[in-house]
Amino acid sequence: MENIVLTIHLILALGLIGSVLLQRSEGGGLGIGGGGGGAMSGRSAATAMAKVTWILAIGFLITSLTLTVIAAKNAGGSSVLDLQGSATSTPVEDIPLADPNAILIPDLGNLTIGGTDAEAAAPVNTQGAPATPPASE
Repeated sequence: MENIVLTIHLILALGLIGSVLLQRSEGGGLGIGGGGGGAMSGRSAATAMAKVTWILAIGFLITSLTLTVIAAKNAGGSSVLDLQGSATSTPVEDIPLADPNAILIPDLGNLTIGGTDAEAAAPVNTQGAPATPPASE
């Protein structure tokens, strides 16, 4: 049933888009301007295309409300979290934290920027400081 209403809804949506685009532009926005109606009348004559647009719009709203009712009935009071199950719900206390003493900067080996040749030749330990102090001159 839902698929049938959804198909009708999509056909109505495409028809509504087409009927709006095919209507004659009256110039100006919000119904301002245009001609063809009475001299100072607030309403212009309803054309066949305007009537078709109204019928399609009413049908679109009815199918929208119908799809909403069907979706609410199929939900059955369940939640998205109920569908996930308890397998993925881990208490915050059980989540392992990163080691605060871990190095966040990757080891780049003997790469140095600037400095002396003696500092460049010195190996670097895991803490980022030279393993041996530079030779004093």
